[in-house]
Amino acid sequence: MRLTGAFLLLLATAALSPLFAGTVLIDFEGFPDSTSLTTQYPGLTFQNATILSSGAVGGLLNELEFPPHSGTNVAFDDGAPISISFASPILSFSGFFTYAEPLVLAAFDAGSSQVGSAVSAFSSNLALSGDPGSSPNEFLSVSFASSISSVTITGDPAGGSFVMDDATLATADTESVPEPTTFSLIAACLFLKVCSLWPFHTTIARLQHRLDTR
Repeated sequence: MRLTGAFLLLLATAALSPLFAGTVLIDFEGFPDSTSLTTQYPGLTFQNATILSSGAVGGLLNELEFPPHSGTNVAFDDGAPISISFASPILSFSGFFTYAEPLVLAAFDAGSSQVGSAVSAFSSNLALSGDPGSSPNEFLSVSFASSISSVTITGDPAGGSFVMDDATLATADTESVPEPTTFSLIAACLFLKVCSLWPFHTTIARLQHRLDTR
């Protein structure tokens, strides 16, 4: 049986890619309504972010206009733009946003220089009263290959203008990577096995060819 170079590359990618990048999902679930976010998530420091829970579960969130992307909790800009600092620099940040004012997501490096930004597609995407053509939970993301140390999300400078849900961080820190999947483990073992046997099978094939041509 012959294994092509493309197949070997596929095995290598599947086996090794989890070692070099990971993602962390922040869904804001598990906190009581009106919880002020600070350092509850290890490695992250929030400012001006407060949890709101859906009114369907007794919270203060008006989910008719600001429906969560998932679950029942979101974070909103409490009195000022939300800022998030990362103890270990990340490669990208993204989330789902419902807003009553135009929104700007900005990323900064360790020297506080802006290295990326994303702007909302509409002035408002509230579920009931948003701009025509808009829909809640717009996806916004920023990335920078040389790492991001903090992000800010700005709507109304005075706050109270948007909610955020299901924020995702992409990081090269292997400690943040989930346990390898069964497929990854199998692919890794198979890839290493093929690599160890490849020269042997090549040598056998050449020898057989020489014997057949005598």
